[in-house]
Amino acid sequence: MKMIAAVIKPFKLDDVKKALADAGVHGMTVTEVKGFGRQKGHVELYRGTTYEVNFLPKIKIEVAVPDEKIEEIIKAISETARTGEIGDGKIFIYSLDDVLRIRTGERGKEAI
Repeated sequence: MKMIAAVIKPFKLDDVKKALADAGVHGMTVTEVKGFGRQKGHVELYRGTTYEVNFLPKIKIEVAVPDEKIEEIIKAISETARTGEIGDGKIFIYSLDDVLRIRTGERGKEAI
């Protein structure tokens, strides 16, 4: 099992959510986050004054998936979230040792 954490542009959330549902993902955690990558933020002009925005708003999506679905899920996220512009985001893949569904006590792949 793997945990996929994808950091994407906020306006891409609905598209990625639909692509994941189409790929068979039944649940996800979505968090509003802020951060920066190689671009280190950007400069904005507001009421005649320039200021530097160091942390850009992003969305972090986390999904737990069985090993056999990992490539399909990564492809769904990367193709749907891609705009071709700087700041499209990143996908992180972690090994998941175990999962426990609290309500039923199911463990492992059945708990996903």
